[in-house]
Amino acid sequence: MLESYVKRILGSRVYDLAQETPLQQAPLLSGRLGHEVFLKREDLQPVYSFKLRGSYNKMASLSEKQLARGVITASAGNHAQGVALAAKHLSVKATVVMGRNTPSIKVNAVKSHGARVVLFGDSYDEASIHAHELAASQALSYIHPYDDKEVIAGQGTVGMEIVNQHPGRPDIVFVPVGGGGLIAGIAAYIKYLYPQTKIVGVEPVGSDCLAAAMAKGRRVKLPAESLDLFADGVSVAQIGKETFKIAKAYVDDVVVVSVDEICAAIKDVFEETRVVAEPAGALSIAGMKRYLDGAQEKQSVVAVVSGANVNFDRLRHISERAELGEQREAILAVSIDESKGSFLKFCRALGKRGITEFNYRYAGANEPAHVYVGLQIATPDDRSDVLAELSRKKYAVLDMTQNEAAKLHVRHMVGGRQQSEGDELLFRFEFPERPGALLQFLGGLGSDWNITLFHYRNHGAAFGRVMVGFSAARRDRRRLQQYLRRIGYRYWEETDNPAYEIFLH
Repeated sequence: MLESYVKRILGSRVYDLAQETPLQQAPLLSGRLGHEVFLKREDLQPVYSFKLRGSYNKMASLSEKQLARGVITASAGNHAQGVALAAKHLSVKATVVMGRNTPSIKVNAVKSHGARVVLFGDSYDEASIHAHELAASQALSYIHPYDDKEVIAGQGTVGMEIVNQHPGRPDIVFVPVGGGGLIAGIAAYIKYLYPQTKIVGVEPVGSDCLAAAMAKGRRVKLPAESLDLFADGVSVAQIGKETFKIAKAYVDDVVVVSVDEICAAIKDVFEETRVVAEPAGALSIAGMKRYLDGAQEKQSVVAVVSGANVNFDRLRHISERAELGEQREAILAVSIDESKGSFLKFCRALGKRGITEFNYRYAGANEPAHVYVGLQIATPDDRSDVLAELSRKKYAVLDMTQNEAAKLHVRHMVGGRQQSEGDELLFRFEFPERPGALLQFLGGLGSDWNITLFHYRNHGAAFGRVMVGFSAARRDRRRLQQYLRRIGYRYWEETDNPAYEIFLH
């Protein structure tokens, strides 16, 4: 199998349009991690993503008759741009079906290359089904984003370049995984020449379809409602059939990382290159950092920076979460005496650590004051030291660094408490972010339950986040949850979240 793919990769036509991108040393990451780190800069392609390689190679293999009828594809964005630019180069008509949550920067880029854009569904899988229906009804050639031998071979030229450009033999190559086209192509080429080089895939929590398939030994389909939408470029429910055949045999390991870790990796890429990678583009760096944590022997590693198509308004959310992902910020809830001089005393207890956030609400003369505080820390051990030090000084302290409701909502709401009579149940929701999505969400909630609390903030992400309180007793929980499930949005109950109890209840 590998030999046939190597022949396809060596014979691919990607360089009619794509560029050979540099393998760049990363001195800052190398110094921090204690390993020799190289970044494969696929963000420097004409469409700011590696996807151009596979899409052009596939289209260049089509017959004149097939090209004359036109092509169609479904894509989260980067493959779409590759198809659009390839079609422009080959003077072919192209239709691209994209999910409605696709960042506008990608939609506009596809249109700028002359392709027709159809927005359909809230995920790649919904867009793909619609694209296949259009392909059948209009006799168009479907250009698959990943599960096609010519596409895999085109992406495999990234592996060929890594081998040619690396000063020796890489010990590990970290590759982002969506449908698997890139990792399959890279693994096929590198494993043929260097069987001892490890190929490690990286996926985000919620879209870890390769990790799930590896665990089961077969392809599995993740539920659409649980898919991660932050790293939209790899938001795929099921690994490809052909790509999994290669990955199962030649991928050594898969690392799954959080949104915070991805945001920290975006910052790492920026500090090395002054380029803002998209979440999927920085995925391999996040996985590399986790995988190498604690590794003693110095190794030469490569991480693929796969794309840089990120919406500008998403940067606010990325910057907020980067310090948490790098574990350089701690979020704490601290109770202090409601008395003169207590704030000064508390600040002295914190020492000279930088304060990134400080929220407070007067709770009453006979009640302790609750402070929501963000602190700059150097290491996870430093966070433990802060907690221990505050506890020694008799402060009631709660570590909320991993508390999603606290980080996403409560930090923006400190100052208000429940005033209504009766009980309250609290829920956190996520829904695909697009024009009119909040209105649709509110319409879905209807008027059957009285809302006591509501917080929504546009984070510049591909999905909206809302926290809602309902006037309901705990005995009503099952009936309310049945009602919420009918709405169809992802949700988590937060009624017993300590951040809610301390600051909002």
